[in-house]
Amino acid sequence: QVQLVESGGGLVQAGGSLRLSCAASGRTFSNYAMGWFRQAPGKEREFVAAVSRSSGNTYYADSVKGRFTISRDNAKNTVYLQMNSLKPEDTAVYYCAARIWAIATMMRSADGVDSWGKGTLVTVSS
Repeated sequence: QVQLVESGGGLVQAGGSLRLSCAASGRTFSNYAMGWFRQAPGKEREFVAAVSRSSGNTYYADSVKGRFTISRDNAKNTVYLQMNSLKPEDTAVYYCAARIWAIATMMRSADGVDSWGKGTLVTVSS
């Protein structure tokens, strides 16, 4: 399995921006569809965004569409989540996820994810 390490979380005011990164190692990164999920206190983990193996397709949860952008750099084995216009309700632990040989739409579900990172905390103050 691929190993995933997230970075870039922190405290930001509402309306601000953050960029999360997820570095992958151990397997051929380009074989994996990649995604971001988040889990707020007391809530279940939810899908945020996904990108296909070749970056040709991206998908977003309705709650972040137009504010967040997922991208990947296969040469750097890294996937990114650019988060703009942050809201207090975006506060959560953000997890990177990988699924081998998957198409991006399959990343909408946590079922079938092959690898998870340990998460990075994003806190948005009002």
